[in-house]
Amino acid sequence: MKPYAQCYGGHQFGNWAGQLGDGRAINLGEVTNKDGEHFCLQLKGAGETPYSRTADGLAVLRSSVREFLCSEAMFHLGVPTTRALSLITTGEDVVRDMFYDGRPQKEPGAIVCRVAPSFLRFGSYQIFTSRDDLTTLKTIVDHTITSEFPHLGEPCVDVYIEWFKEITERTAEMIAHWMRVGFVHGVMNTDNMSILGLTIDYGPYGWLEDYDPNWTPNTTDATNKRYRFNNQSPIAQWNLLQLANAIYPLIEQAEPLRDILSHYINHYNDTIQAMRAQKLGMSQYDEELHQQLHDILQLVETDMTIFFRQLANVDLDSNEQSDEQLLASLNDAYYQVDQLTDEYKNTLCKWLRAYQLAVNAEGISNDQRKQKMNRVNPKYVLRNYLAQLAIDDAEQGDFKLVNTLLECLRHPYDEQPEMEQFAEKRPEWARVRAGCSMLSCSS
Repeated sequence: MKPYAQCYGGHQFGNWAGQLGDGRAINLGEVTNKDGEHFCLQLKGAGETPYSRTADGLAVLRSSVREFLCSEAMFHLGVPTTRALSLITTGEDVVRDMFYDGRPQKEPGAIVCRVAPSFLRFGSYQIFTSRDDLTTLKTIVDHTITSEFPHLGEPCVDVYIEWFKEITERTAEMIAHWMRVGFVHGVMNTDNMSILGLTIDYGPYGWLEDYDPNWTPNTTDATNKRYRFNNQSPIAQWNLLQLANAIYPLIEQAEPLRDILSHYINHYNDTIQAMRAQKLGMSQYDEELHQQLHDILQLVETDMTIFFRQLANVDLDSNEQSDEQLLASLNDAYYQVDQLTDEYKNTLCKWLRAYQLAVNAEGISNDQRKQKMNRVNPKYVLRNYLAQLAIDDAEQGDFKLVNTLLECLRHPYDEQPEMEQFAEKRPEWARVRAGCSMLSCSS
């Protein structure tokens, strides 16, 4: 074992931040499984590194529980992600100012061991280009291709171009999965973008509960909303542009890089449209149907996860249902029933009947549609208030809820009657409570 910390740079909130690096992460080394796949083991919160700057390199239990549970939840949702191997408490207190408001407090310390084939980020390449250190840039690019993308062949200019194309496609697919399940990363800086297209660095993340495309869970981003839910794909493309600029000196051809960045849009659109069709249990994407639903979901406070899950239970086989019968299965998705005006109900019912015609035109039975929808629309996601309840207990030494949630989130598409309470929408008390709505970058 030869532990090391990475040096990297990055754009943070659109601005070049210079050298950053693993301030509280230490790579222990790699292990290889029986199938010949290699994985890097990394401790987060184990202490100072050469890149800790003025910080202590430690992590608190609060943020560690959130990373541990969320990375595993994402994996079982089918979203490309780093994994969490273990979570331990250190027995020592760590001082943190959670909301940067001048009120630091002591919190229990913890360490997560996380796992991925590689923890290389876009910023791992940017840093060397920014220093005009093209020798090291070429060394790390060649190593990445040889180690993580060996199917592309021996590193050369043509392979560099193909490598960048694959990175853009993996990134597009990852973002499409985020959008499918309603996940908001919250801090998509280039140093938080995996070169493998994996979700990495779980900080101020959240799941879209109220269907608000402009929502971000990050208090630091509350004003500009750069990393809001609906902006995640454009931001990913912007980040890929910064990576293209970083590797350009090895290629010295702008046109293929521009073409690949344009291809990102097409690949993302194809992927997200296929997923949107799947969310409705359909084979073909219907732009008008989707756009109408997108608009309707914003008219009143609607829980995204519950709405799509319950939509599968609407009976589309019968043409004789009243409006109330059509709407009955969806009632649990609304936070404030008094918002359901007659005008809203009429609008939604009109959409439901158009949806019924589209499904029938494809010849899909009610049972087939429900099965398809329940494979891609989860019943269980790691809502922030659930994570906070688990954190509250864990800080008192009780890890039962952490383990129960972990087991529940391993089967997000199953009904799990004994876990039904974890599928409920956010309670009113959690609307503004710290840790349940907005989170800081130290969360």
